[in-house]
Amino acid sequence: METVDVVVLGTGGAGLVAAVAAADAGAEVAVVEKGERVGGTTALSGGTTWIPANPHESTPDGRADALAYLDSLSHGLIEPALAEAFVDTGPEFVRWIEAATPVRYHVVPGLPDYHPEHPGGKPGGGRSLDPDLFSFRELGEWADRVVVPERLPRLMLVETFMGGGRPGPPSRDERRERDLRGCGHALVGGLLKALLDRGVAPRTGLRATSLILGDGVEGVRFADGSEIRARRGVVLATGGFEWDPELVRAYLRGPMTSPASVPTNTGDGLRLAMAAGAQLGTMREAWWVPTVEIPGDEAFGRQRARLVLRERSLPRSIMVNRAGRRFTNEAANYNALGGAFHQFDPTTFSYANLPCWLVFDAEYLRRYGFLSLPPGAEPPAWMTTAATLDELARRIGVPPLELAATVARFNAHVADGADTDFGRGTSAYDGWNGDQTHYPGPGATLGPLTEGPFHAVEIHSGALGTKGGPRTDVDGRVLDLAGAPIPGLYAAGNAMAGVTGMVYGGAGGTLGPGMVFGYRAGRHAGGRVAALAEAGR
Repeated sequence: METVDVVVLGTGGAGLVAAVAAADAGAEVAVVEKGERVGGTTALSGGTTWIPANPHESTPDGRADALAYLDSLSHGLIEPALAEAFVDTGPEFVRWIEAATPVRYHVVPGLPDYHPEHPGGKPGGGRSLDPDLFSFRELGEWADRVVVPERLPRLMLVETFMGGGRPGPPSRDERRERDLRGCGHALVGGLLKALLDRGVAPRTGLRATSLILGDGVEGVRFADGSEIRARRGVVLATGGFEWDPELVRAYLRGPMTSPASVPTNTGDGLRLAMAAGAQLGTMREAWWVPTVEIPGDEAFGRQRARLVLRERSLPRSIMVNRAGRRFTNEAANYNALGGAFHQFDPTTFSYANLPCWLVFDAEYLRRYGFLSLPPGAEPPAWMTTAATLDELARRIGVPPLELAATVARFNAHVADGADTDFGRGTSAYDGWNGDQTHYPGPGATLGPLTEGPFHAVEIHSGALGTKGGPRTDVDGRVLDLAGAPIPGLYAAGNAMAGVTGMVYGGAGGTLGPGMVFGYRAGRHAGGRVAALAEAGR
């Protein structure tokens, strides 16, 4: 049986940060990953990290503004002490990660918060940080042991349409030659290098099955029968529970059929915490996203769910429900859009806006393409296409007269330059992912549907991860049912009750709080080692 100071379960951003922070505080650390590859959903992400008042902001961002922004969106679900700990620790975390690891950040210029017009919001951006390119050559044999997205991310977010920029140096050839990667791979790669440099190599393919309980949490048991004892703490950073149908059905507030994360997120940390007597919080919430499922398109041996972001923000497109009517601002941020999918009709006893479809015209496809389809591409077999709106309505099963009336009304709004039904184009965020030749302004997202053939793609209710888990204090210590810390048990990232409640503050709003609390948890667990050593114990 092995004994260390701190055991970290999970190797996404929160887990890797916790492990490095604990090691830097003087702890002997073991890191264990359930999957065969490290990085979790962080490796699939844009790597963007939302940190208010970060050191890279060029315009002032005060503590009061950040807290006012979160409070304005809270709906009573954000605990003030946790919000304050996040906002107060964020700048320190950025300085630490850039000093302690190869990760380097830059601001995505102009990227607005997701609710920029709310009190304390930032329409001009500054809170979303993008990691610099990182060479996977530095990882040696570990370069091939990180979760791989659909294609290797050779660009930083700032160089994509989401950052409003174009690729700069180094050249594409140099990026390939040096194996330079951006987005989530840059973040995971830099953190993994820091961990390896400290002599800590993650153990993969090992699932935790139970905690060793005594006077608090004393270690972890694994599926292969092995145990690792922890002198000072176990950090749960195992991700959410979005891939466990029973947990999804039991806890989430509405339908979620298409998770867009790694399928190892099956609630392991949640179950471990519950067995230890943890108090739970934010269980109804997820990081909601609308998704598209293309038949035959698989990831990790399962149907792939692709996030629909730019596609629904571009002009000449609308979303309609089975009644053939629009039901929301299509260009709103994806997390908030989840609420529209969960609107319940008490008369029909069904979710009014599921199923739903993204509808667009021929000019849209010619100008913008769709997902990986380039502009001007022919519509594929999985896309519903018809010469007229009437025929399209029949093919997707919505009332033809209603769809025609919906398109006519939307086109009239476009002509007037304002969507008076749902306010599409009024927020600084709405057009950010739209047609940048018309940004800023409503023309970046408002455009008429006039030219056949017309196309439709079904949209699903998905999630980047769940937000529910054990409640913690400001140092990531898991709380029991009486509100007291369970000795030796910590949680961070999507394995803890979401710090921001139902809020997604801006791009990187998952990774920012997750890694800040990973830092606080790792530092606290590791700090216990140093404190006890000073006391001679």
